[in-house]
Amino acid sequence: MAGLLEHPGQTPARRSEIANAQRPLAAVLSCADSRTSPEIVFDVGLGDIFAVRVAGNVVDHLVLESLDFAVNNLKTTLLIVMGHRRCGAVQAAIEAHDNPDVEIGPMLRELRTSVVAAKSMTGDLFENVMRQNVIRVARRLAAENRFAPLISVGKLIIVGAAYDLDTGIVTVIDRT
Repeated sequence: MAGLLEHPGQTPARRSEIANAQRPLAAVLSCADSRTSPEIVFDVGLGDIFAVRVAGNVVDHLVLESLDFAVNNLKTTLLIVMGHRRCGAVQAAIEAHDNPDVEIGPMLRELRTSVVAAKSMTGDLFENVMRQNVIRVARRLAAENRFAPLISVGKLIIVGAAYDLDTGIVTVIDRT
């Protein structure tokens, strides 16, 4: 069924059904890249995903609070951190790391650790930075006091994933 999109849950009836309350199946932290909308990537309908999108799928205080709301208020039991191929934020972080004249802001600072880790790895630098960032963010979230107790009793799963822009396939690369 790969590649056969169904577009479920996008009808006026579904909109009316969820108008007064939401119970998303998952919370997804993904890049703000216009090609990576989680609702489209996972082919789900209205109310199925609590989407938090920020360039480079990095975590700051507001992102953390948003994910906390999904998990602790909406009782979402699956949190996905999804990076993607050809991410502009990852490319900018690689370029900034190699060029001391580039001024870096909070987003690129968040990606710096992943660039440093990937520089010592074999294989494609870009792919390694993207994967390292996803793994680092997923594990950081898993270590948070607000999420760790839920993980330890099986009430929350955090998954790191990579989205391939060419194939539309999402691959799991880390799981807590």
